[in-house]
Amino acid sequence: MLPPLANASSIRCQDGLVLPCWRPLDGVATLDRAGRGLVYFLLLAYLFVGVSIISDRFMAAIEVITSQEHEVAVRRPDGAGVHIYVVRTWNETVANLTLMALGSSAPEILLSVIEIYAKNFQAGDLGPGTIVGSAAYNLLVIIAICVSVIPDGEVRRIKHLGVFFVTATWSVFAYVWLYAILCVFSPGVVEIWEGLLTFCYFPLTVLTAYAADRKIYKFVSKAYRTNRRGVIVQAESGDDLELGDSELLAEDDVHQDIRQEYIKTLKELRQRNPHADLGVLEKMTHEALLNAGPKSRAFYRIQATRKLTGGGDPLRKAAERARSDLSEVKSEIRKETGEDEFDQETCRAFFEPARYAVLESCGRFEVRVVRTGNVDAVLEVGYATEDGTAQAGSDYVSAEGRIVFAPGEKEKRIRLEVIDDDVFEPDEHFYVRLSSTLPEHSLGSPSLATCIILDDDHGGVFEFERQNHQVVESIGQCEVNVVRCSGARGKVSVPFWTEDGTAKEGKEYGRQEGRLVFDDNEFEKSILLTIIEEDSYEKDVLFYVQLGEPEMTGELASLAEQAEKKNPEDRTESEKIALLGKPRLGDMKRAQIRIKESKEFKNTVDKLVQRANASLLIGTTSWKEQFLEALTVTPNGDDDDDGGDVGAGDVRKRPSCLDYVMHWVTLFWKILFAFVPPTGIFRGYLCFLVSIICIGLVTAVIGDAASHFGATLGVEDAVTAIVFVALGTSIPDTFASKVAAIQDKHADASIGNVTGSNAVNVFLGIGVAWSIAAVYHHLNGDVFHVDPGNLAFSVTIFCSEALFVILVLSLRRVKFIGGELGGPKCPKYFTSGLFFCMWLLYLVVSSLEVYGVIHGF
Repeated sequence: MLPPLANASSIRCQDGLVLPCWRPLDGVATLDRAGRGLVYFLLLAYLFVGVSIISDRFMAAIEVITSQEHEVAVRRPDGAGVHIYVVRTWNETVANLTLMALGSSAPEILLSVIEIYAKNFQAGDLGPGTIVGSAAYNLLVIIAICVSVIPDGEVRRIKHLGVFFVTATWSVFAYVWLYAILCVFSPGVVEIWEGLLTFCYFPLTVLTAYAADRKIYKFVSKAYRTNRRGVIVQAESGDDLELGDSELLAEDDVHQDIRQEYIKTLKELRQRNPHADLGVLEKMTHEALLNAGPKSRAFYRIQATRKLTGGGDPLRKAAERARSDLSEVKSEIRKETGEDEFDQETCRAFFEPARYAVLESCGRFEVRVVRTGNVDAVLEVGYATEDGTAQAGSDYVSAEGRIVFAPGEKEKRIRLEVIDDDVFEPDEHFYVRLSSTLPEHSLGSPSLATCIILDDDHGGVFEFERQNHQVVESIGQCEVNVVRCSGARGKVSVPFWTEDGTAKEGKEYGRQEGRLVFDDNEFEKSILLTIIEEDSYEKDVLFYVQLGEPEMTGELASLAEQAEKKNPEDRTESEKIALLGKPRLGDMKRAQIRIKESKEFKNTVDKLVQRANASLLIGTTSWKEQFLEALTVTPNGDDDDDGGDVGAGDVRKRPSCLDYVMHWVTLFWKILFAFVPPTGIFRGYLCFLVSIICIGLVTAVIGDAASHFGATLGVEDAVTAIVFVALGTSIPDTFASKVAAIQDKHADASIGNVTGSNAVNVFLGIGVAWSIAAVYHHLNGDVFHVDPGNLAFSVTIFCSEALFVILVLSLRRVKFIGGELGGPKCPKYFTSGLFFCMWLLYLVVSSLEVYGVIHGF
């Protein structure tokens, strides 16, 4: 592609806007020229790294801006108050085509604008060439990589297919339009209306893509907006919505999906860890879904840049923050329980368990005392019984004494005795208390045990342990305890059944009906109820469980039946005891089960949804945080513990040699751009403004260096643009798309944004630059000349290949392959190879046309 250096002693170079030429320009030896070219090449590479790092800040600001939310108030159907919903301010499609596209394409767009100014408002080849070359690289190389990196057998499909076809149409039209204004409407001249209309296509692209995303064409006459499920989500006027009985309100699809994912994950974790603190589960859920959930284009771009520059994976911040929060939660729990008052080496003794239920006829039984801490020490504690409703001497034998834990001994037992009698009496209890002559911290909690004496002379009184029960929808199944008090004699059958309340059988709960059979001396049984989980996380309904009359079986039942048939004076002593001991229902024979997601759980879900966006991982709140990040080497990849649990070990993966090398190479840029205002100031807008100014400054140097590089080696600006500059500005997008293709469930974040970005590049980069130049020349009584030769030919080649790529991607959705990305191994690699060869063909043909080897038009 390079012509022979016919005159190697001189260099055709002009001073740039920022960077002057490397003098002398005449009498330069070939070896010196090659050395200068190498220096310019390395400078370009270093500048590309710099613009990627400042684009990191820029994209973080965009992520924070587009993650902002607002509240939507919606009246309840019954008019009793309003629902408050938190929804994203920015529509995902609009954000991708405006700020996200601007963030990923800012260098190309600004390069085109800056070149116009640097060349005194004359047309140049570097800016437009970079835009067209970058479009070709994005469409052919990035998609080729994304197709092949999907694991074998997996596919990724574009979810918002309508949006993809709209942006694909605009991306092809953008380059057709370039050809039209260069070669058809006013050949060789760009008029003001052509430049302004080019720019106006940008908002039209956004509006049509938004319409495709929201399917506005289906309900343009309605006074409200719905999501794809036909659910009303927002009034056009922004006022409160009043819904009919058949219309439900939901949030935007993205928020709804995020909410359901958090609800599902949080419920699963809570079922696996029923005794875990909700705050701990929140941290685990947040980390799990931040790692597994879909990310924005900005996140993947930043993730790629930070990995390349030794900044580590932003997802590690989620794990580290979750571990930090978990440590704080555990610390608070220890403070609440008083554990912080004890030294870990202190030996403590306590009852385990702290509640015992025994039959009156059991005679002797044991209570268990255990110790924790330094078990190698000798520990001596005292114990003594205390009266409750049970009296020492008549109901139990009082006891006191001391127990000694020998070195290594962790458990001791205290033997107690219950006094049996033939008197029908209610259940009674007494206490056992631990004491110590050592400092008070040698006793743990609980140091008081409760012993309940169950009467075994009566058949028992059967009732629910609690009358009112409240369960959460996510529990799946719950147990309702039925207790047998004031007796435990004989085998008794108790019928039970469920009854509807506001909760309906088969919808909110599963019907249960049966019998509980209490054996002799058995005093507790459980009814297992099934709670049906629905999508809604707001629920407050109830149903009931009813107990029927208990029935005694066996010998006692026969004696009681005989006694009922006889006159009282004719009954035998055993028949009288059987009749007196007949089981009966207690006062709590009907239990109420309320299914209600706790306020704490709903608040947790709402908080998780609000934290679902990745702006928390890539945004910064202070300059201190930014400088610490700039000076810290962070390893890439996951933690070595590989447990996936927030509470897993704290072993960390150490930075590799490459991490250190890339950190030191890019340290200058990191420290320089750490001065950019944090995203936490003014909701990211100040960072957005300062970052785009910095991108413009670095891009100006890139334009000068690229031009000097081409002039030094005798390479035309058009070739430098489509080969070197386009490649250098697109490297971060390549890695971002690759990660997005692997991690996301859909192909939108990896290739769906390519077409939109290509269209935006033309409409903003060329539309703004040429509009400014056309206006400037018009004010000076002149016209803006643009040589259509190289650009028109390059645009034509690109359009032809773009149409072919879109056709191939559409055909890949057939059943045999199943999606735009991935699929069977042979079609996958064939597609990637085909696209890559098409890119090489584009470079070769365009370069040959620039040097006149082949003739364009």
